[in-house]
Amino acid sequence: MTRGGASARSGGMTLPGGQRPVAPQYLTLRDRIAEGIETGKMAPGARLPSERQLQTDSGAARGTIREALFQLEAEGLIYRRDRSGWYVSPPPITYDPTRWAGFMSYVAEQGRSPATVTLSKDEVPAAPAVADIFRVAPGTRLYVISRRRSIDARPVLVERIIVDPKLAPGLFEHSLEGSLTQVLTERYKLSVARNRVSMRPCALVKNAADQLGVKTGTPGLEVVRTSFDAAGRVVEYDWEYWRHDAIRIHVDLNVG
Repeated sequence: MTRGGASARSGGMTLPGGQRPVAPQYLTLRDRIAEGIETGKMAPGARLPSERQLQTDSGAARGTIREALFQLEAEGLIYRRDRSGWYVSPPPITYDPTRWAGFMSYVAEQGRSPATVTLSKDEVPAAPAVADIFRVAPGTRLYVISRRRSIDARPVLVERIIVDPKLAPGLFEHSLEGSLTQVLTERYKLSVARNRVSMRPCALVKNAADQLGVKTGTPGLEVVRTSFDAAGRVVEYDWEYWRHDAIRIHVDLNVG
């Protein structure tokens, strides 16, 4: 199957007498743009014609144009840049949430260019829910790190990571612009034996959307990961908001 499901959306059902229903106009436009992406006529990163140009070329109403674009965005085929227009989405990276592999490593392994910007780093008292996760008393001081991560210079996720200072004292003295996994492994000799991961589709809230340069409500993926060492201690608690078109989940499991 092609990346966006090709043009099968336009039909398939047959009416009495052998006639096919007429596809809504926005789906016809959606299929035309999707075909251009699938066949390589519009390469990843290419800018789509403006909404005004699409309206002129197709004769469709402005609302129809936007319905088609929103459909393509929901499928991950295109994305918006604020005040710039619509662009063809780059291929998503493959992400295995069960691995304790750093973002910098697994993105680079796939031939892409990762980057990290630290937005904030603080030591704050643990709220009751977080304290329960770390099995510490409410109010215990924990490290909280917020970062934005990019692939090929395109912001794709924002994350909030919590680490117990008792396991990584002086963590903020190290650079957090690279791989936190590497810092925890090499500097503090920590390792992960088990990951607990939950994922759900979401609409990006204002703070995450602003950090990623998209509109509030843009489709996203929320990933929450709790990483444990062999003794059952929480090494890190990571809360991520991804652009939904930047990631493909892949898990390789042994069965039996």
